[in-house]
Amino acid sequence: MSISTAKRGRPGHDQASVLRTAVDSFNKHGYEATSMGVLADALGISKSAIYHHVTSKEELLRRALEEALGGLEGVLMLDGATSGAPDSRLEFVLRGTIAVLVDRLPFVTLLLRLRGNTEMEREALARRRAFDRTITGLVSEAQASGMLRDDIAAATITRLLFGTVNSIVEWYKPGGDLSAEKLADDVLAMCFEGLHR
Repeated sequence: MSISTAKRGRPGHDQASVLRTAVDSFNKHGYEATSMGVLADALGISKSAIYHHVTSKEELLRRALEEALGGLEGVLMLDGATSGAPDSRLEFVLRGTIAVLVDRLPFVTLLLRLRGNTEMEREALARRRAFDRTITGLVSEAQASGMLRDDIAAATITRLLFGTVNSIVEWYKPGGDLSAEKLADDVLAMCFEGLHR
């Protein structure tokens, strides 16, 4: 069999599969250390073939970060996040965040590992900080309404909550015995039993 015949028999790639492979490579090697050659090797195609799907490595990073940030920001737009008692809204957002994290685990992992070395990374980190500020606002509202203890600063509570939630990317394995719903139940039980009055 000739090489050209073997290449024709390989499965093709679409933008989604190229993006997934890029994110896996970024998470494994780091964004800066992942060249288009590394991506081509991981995909089993030539570097020039990647450009049939995307214009640059930066485009892959932009799309990956939008998967993560768009999902997280989308949770804040849902009815459960915008109406109801502050503690219920906070719990809704935490459940939604965990669901996004589990559903888009490689993308959120990449977001959480950003260093801010490029303008695009700095913009993503700014969006992430804005998300955190929204959560801090929900915590403050819940404290003001008497639903959460107020002897811990709202920003500290937010950091501790999301330190717990964000650690999921380091150990959670989708498809295992622990479902996303049970994971959310466990996180909320652990966090809020210590926060509710």
